[in-house]
Amino acid sequence: MSAVGQAAGEAPARNPRPRGGLARSVRDSLVIAQRNLIRMLRIPEVVIFGLIQPIMFVVLFTYVFGGSIALPGAQAGDAQAYREFLMAGIFAQTVTFATAGAGAGIADDMHKGLIDRFRSLPMSRGAVLTGRTLADLVQTTLTLLVLAVVAVLIGWRSHENVMSVLAGFALLLLLGHAFSWIGAFIGLSVRTPEAATSGGLIWLFPLTFISNAFVPVDGMPAILQHIAEWNPFSAAVAGARQLFGNSIQGAPHSVTGAWPMEHPVLASAIWSVLIIVVFRTLAVRKYRSAAA
Repeated sequence: MSAVGQAAGEAPARNPRPRGGLARSVRDSLVIAQRNLIRMLRIPEVVIFGLIQPIMFVVLFTYVFGGSIALPGAQAGDAQAYREFLMAGIFAQTVTFATAGAGAGIADDMHKGLIDRFRSLPMSRGAVLTGRTLADLVQTTLTLLVLAVVAVLIGWRSHENVMSVLAGFALLLLLGHAFSWIGAFIGLSVRTPEAATSGGLIWLFPLTFISNAFVPVDGMPAILQHIAEWNPFSAAVAGARQLFGNSIQGAPHSVTGAWPMEHPVLASAIWSVLIIVVFRTLAVRKYRSAAA
């Protein structure tokens, strides 16, 4: 029949050209992200409980510790100064704590055999992880938006223009996305969702508290001052404060002369990109080795 068709002047049917690797990977990642977002909507408790903790931290630190912490360059007991100092730290803590959720979600999918189903499909290997981290980024963005409204209600104010404020939140979300790749790697490395949750939190608490998020670094022992000022979390907090206009006038940028504290916005962006490159590579390699 093909010979007859060609003789009659019909053009031979052409198979559709396959999409390139990048286009296929993007499409598959968006499909997985959509699947995870739908799942989150069906379990609203996850979003609600994710909001309670940062709001609780805001209230406790603002009204319990706010009048007791002296800030360099600010008057003693200046609650408004501490409130503006604090909020960048709370925002940063909120986006990084999404790490535990990313790890637990991937570990849960593996435990239920869902990852094995994805492996049997003709889809990009990295799309499963990329889609999960993108869905977590959307959830974190919504959480950050609600938390910002709460912060405004308790008296937090920005002293920069709208674009600068948006850049500050973008810097924080970049850090959160980077840390979600750490969570993905942890989720692929453990056997149960409970272990992923514990593994995702146990190192976050020292990372966030040995930093400039909640108290000034100059009150720490000398060794902790150096650790805090080279901490990627501290760079994001300092960068957000700078973009929000919440830096204390007259206070030193760094007590140890650390480069990240002198250039916090650039340093935070560099830290985040490095973390994404390293842990995305490790996570995808772990996923592929588990699939072999």
